[in-house]
This record gives sequence, structure tokens and C-alpha cells, in this order.
Amino acid sequence: MGLKRLIVRRGQTFMLRLYFNRPFHSGTDYIIFVAETGPEPTELLGTRATFALTQARQGNVWSAADFTIDSNSLYVSFFTPTNAVIGPYTLKIEISQGQGPRVVHPLGTFILLFNPWSAEDDVYLPSEILLQEYIMMDYGFIYKGHERFITSWPWNFGQFEEDIIDICFEILNKSLYFLKNPSKDYSQRNDVVYVCRVVSAMINSNDDKGVLQGNWGEDYSGGVSPLEWNGSVAILRQWSARGGRPVKCLGIPTRVVSNFRSAHNMDGNLTIDTYYDRNAEMLPAQKPDKIWNFHVWDECWMIRKDLPPGYNGWQVLDPTPQQTSSGLFCCGPASVEAIRKGEVHLAYDTPFVYAEVNADEVIWLFGDGQAQEILVHNTSSVGKEISTKMVVSDQRQNITSSYKYPEGSPEERSVFMKASRKMLGPSGASSPFLDLLGSEGFRDQPAQLQLHLARPPEWGQDLLLKLHARRVPDRAHPRGPIRLEVRFCAQALLHKGGAREPLWRQTVHLDLDFGKEVWLPLLLPFDNYRKKLLDEKLIRVSGIARVEQTGRSVLVLKDISLETPHLSIEVPERAEVGKALRVHVTLTNTLAAALRNCMMVLEGSGLIDGQITKNIGTVVGGHTIEIQVDLYPIKAGRRQLQVLISSSEVKEIKGYKHIFVAAARAS
Repeated sequence: MGLKRLIVRRGQTFMLRLYFNRPFHSGTDYIIFVAETGPEPTELLGTRATFALTQARQGNVWSAADFTIDSNSLYVSFFTPTNAVIGPYTLKIEISQGQGPRVVHPLGTFILLFNPWSAEDDVYLPSEILLQEYIMMDYGFIYKGHERFITSWPWNFGQFEEDIIDICFEILNKSLYFLKNPSKDYSQRNDVVYVCRVVSAMINSNDDKGVLQGNWGEDYSGGVSPLEWNGSVAILRQWSARGGRPVKCLGIPTRVVSNFRSAHNMDGNLTIDTYYDRNAEMLPAQKPDKIWNFHVWDECWMIRKDLPPGYNGWQVLDPTPQQTSSGLFCCGPASVEAIRKGEVHLAYDTPFVYAEVNADEVIWLFGDGQAQEILVHNTSSVGKEISTKMVVSDQRQNITSSYKYPEGSPEERSVFMKASRKMLGPSGASSPFLDLLGSEGFRDQPAQLQLHLARPPEWGQDLLLKLHARRVPDRAHPRGPIRLEVRFCAQALLHKGGAREPLWRQTVHLDLDFGKEVWLPLLLPFDNYRKKLLDEKLIRVSGIARVEQTGRSVLVLKDISLETPHLSIEVPERAEVGKALRVHVTLTNTLAAALRNCMMVLEGSGLIDGQITKNIGTVVGGHTIEIQVDLYPIKAGRRQLQVLISSSEVKEIKGYKHIFVAAARAS
């Protein structure tokens, strides 16, 4: 792997040529090699290995064998066991003649990583196509937005950038596990499950000097908005420089997963309660439980020797958890198969991840200081469009079926009931929550209401919606017309669930009878939301209709993701290492309003060392600008250029371009 230094994988042989000041004599010269890692290395802890020069390798142990003698030099084949501790090693040689004294010489250093190509390693992945995707690919996509408006976010993983591997081990060496007992921590780094848990704890900085400060609010004035990052390289370098997605770099097959409408169920009862008042305003949550627009985690591929058979493969590792696990803020690895089967008793943190993709949502009408009426009990609104990048493609792959059976199927409800009883304990079978699941009364409504967009929703334009209402039979009022008072409210959605104060209200009255449908236009002016939205530009329009004849209420919801300007990237057909490559970036501001304080950032492993930043000022509404930038590619092969333009009005206008870089021509 390494060009400037030796980086190898467990279970992999590597050759060294040793030079002496005289010919080597195998009969009288005795050689012992010593490999050490970590502080105070010992053979008992597995952080020190001593092994003699032999003619043939002997099993899954440290060895130096298959040597050949060439005058004053010696070719030696080294082998590292597939269960060795990963990390930076020093290699020494001890030489003696007969009963004479031993002379020790340092040979140098090397870095040892997990080896997914080896069938004996716990991270073995038996597919070269998947290995190229989940180990070797240094760029990809993160999926974000809303379940109905999913956007791809180009991301620079950059695991092969020169200093990233050192930063990854620096992260491990600042964990609380290391600080508490360095020797013990190092000795456990042969265990992929242990390493993943440490990484999960160290990416957030809730209880240590982790990489990122979790900010689940909407004010990023003390840091950087998540929308303004292009990749992992800049994040890791900034953390390291201040002293303060490593698993892929360490040799563990990894992919990024996005879960849309992701539940954060803090009390473990598998329900998320949302509250609205009679004016259709979403109220602050009564509990910390919320449904996030989306949440991103990693899946890592490994054998789970700590679990019963059948739970190997993809494991959820969430580096930005919302609660502690064994006293630290970390989450996983949790077996995806265990989540699918509802085996929430299996380690690690399976109940929390199960709830993220399976919790039920109960929406309440709230008034006079208490919940008055169930508006909706939704068994399928959580865990939508679980997504990752498709192998050998830029397309999105829906992997929801890996996490759960089809919504509403007998298998899905059966697994849900099994998991809920395990999580609620022995008394769960008679809990009010499980009784609620069998209740159907609140589903009997006399009218159906739907909100539709009448035209594409663009930021900077008025939003035009249509309310579709029709009368349906119900037990309480089976015949005759009904009269509805419908109160509408629009609010900016928060990423972590919940909403800001109302930005628009409207009330309408409708008369409905059988066989009659009503289409009613609704206008939400730009001036109402212009200064009220957050970076993600999401609006929830809520409506609560009160049936005058019965006093019952009907809820209608519509989430709107506003479209923002797009950019285009053009490059010449040929790119070559070391030769100038002119990139043309074009941005058309399709909005009526100007984009102020525009900043462009370019990034791409193998194309740019770090980032290129350009201040492009103000882009007037309706105008187009073109920016030219010269790059000097560093590495040959298929590369991805990521471009981000941010402004005061729109934080994230992103684009990407695949570029094939040819090797430098021989001079």
C-alpha cells in the first residue's frame, strides 16, 4: 500500500532485503526479529512478537521465512498473523554468532491494517467488486434531504491521502480507553468490534477530545455548518492541527447509510409522540423523543464472533449517537440482521438502532394542557428510503429491506411486537402502548384531505398548493354532508425534528357531501418564509380540519423541500498528472433574490492537495457567472472533483465531476 513507507495488511507477506557487512552464514549466524507496537509492549498482551529466521512459514503466526542469500544481503519474506494488533510497528533484528553476544539493530517501522482480502481476517469480504467499492474507492455520496426529496451529496473520503492514516491512529490514541490504560487498549486493537466502538466514541466529542462537536441546533456560528463540508480529509486535518470515516482507512469495509425519518427514541418504548394544537401548529416535544429528517451512519463489514451464528456481515456504527453506551457516547456495532429480526438483546446498542428504523409515530391534538385526541397512529412513517451508494455506480440504492420486512406485512408487525416486548420488559404485554396498537377508533374519519404542490417549489418564489378534500363514509356520521373548518399553519422544519414558530396561517371552510370533491388553492408568499427558513430549506404545511357535526379532527401534512440553484462543471477530455487542468464552473442564479457573500470551495483526492477556495462575491438574481480554476492532478486514475458554493442565502450549492487522470508521460 505505502509508496513512501511500508503499510501492509494482516495475513499479508512482504519482502525485505537486508544488507550486512559480510556474507550471511545460515549455520553460524542466528537472527531473531522483534516486532513491537504500543507503549510497554509485551508478548502476553500481543503487542510484541519475537520470531526466528526459518526456511518455511509455520501457520498463522509471525514469521520470517523463505529467505535467500545473495552475497552480503539476505532476502526475507515476512508474514503477519490475521489476528495481529493493528497499528504502527517498529521492527528490530537481533544477530548473534554461536554463544556470542546479541547485537540489536533497528530495521525501521511499518503500519499494519485489517485485511478484508484474507479469508482468515474478521473483516474478510469475498468479492473483489465490493472490495474496490468499500475499501479502495476514495470518494462517494451521502444522501440527505427528505424522503420524497432525496439529494446526493458528493463526499471526499480521502483515506489514501498521505497524513490521514496517522490521524486515524492519533484518534485512537486520544480515546478515553487509551488514556485510562494504554497497554490494554493497544492489546485489544486486534478486535474489529473493539476498534469500531472506539472510533464511534471518538468521532463525536461528547466525552473526549473527539473529532466533531455534535450540534443538533441550527446555529453554527461557533463552528462550520455540516452543509459546508465536502469530505472527511479537511475535517480530520483540521482536528489534528488543533490537537484535538477512519474505519475505512484502517482496512474495514465501510459504506455510508442514510435513514430518512430517523427516530431518536430515548425512553425505549418504540413510540415517538408529536403534538399539534387546534391551529395546526406543531408544538415543542413533551419528551426528548423526535423524528429527524434524516440521520447518517456507517455500516462496517465483519464477523461477529461475540454473537450467535447468523449475524455476520454489515454492522451499524453510528459515530454521532444521542445517548451513551456502556458509559460513553458511542453506538454499535449492531448487526443489521439482528435489527431486521428484532433481536434487540444482541450487542451492541441494537434496541436504539432498531427504534431508529422501526418506531411508531403517534400524532396528538393538544389543548388545555393535555393530549386530547389521537390524530394519527402511523406504523410506517419511520425508517424510510434507507439508502447507500450503489456499487460501481453513482446511483442511490434503497436497502430498507435489509433492516426490516415490508411495512404492514405480518412479518414486520410480528417482529415489531417481539422487539417491543423485549424492550418494554415483562410488563410490556399489558402496557397502554401495546393496547394502543390494537385500537382502530381514531382511524374512522369522515373526510380525506390531501395537500399537493401545484408547481415546483423554488426558493425565492411564492409556493402554490392545492387542498384536495373528499367525503368518505364513517360510523359516526354515515350519511349526509359535513362542514369542515380547516386551519393551516406553515413552519420551518428542524433537522433534528420539531419546527420553528409559524410563518404562515390560513383558515378555510368546506362543505363536503358524497360524490363531491373539492380542490382549493392555497398561496404561501415568498415574503412569509424568506427570512424564516433554515439551511436545509424545508417547510411543513399542516392542516387540522374540525368536523362541526362531531367535533372530531382530521390532520393533513405536506413537507416541502425548496429547490435551489444548480451549478455545472466542465473539464477538458484529457487530464494528466502534473499538467494544468482548467476547470470551468458555471452558476446561474435562477432566484429573484441576489446570492450574497458567495464562496467556492473545490476538493478532490488525487486532484487537489487540500482545498482551493475562491471568493466570488454577489451573484445577482437571474445572472450567470463562470469561474475558471487550474488544477494540477497528483495521482492517476478515476477521480471525483467536488465543488461547493455557499452564500448567505443558500448554504449549499454542490456539484461534482468525474475525471480520469492519465499517468504522466515519460519525458
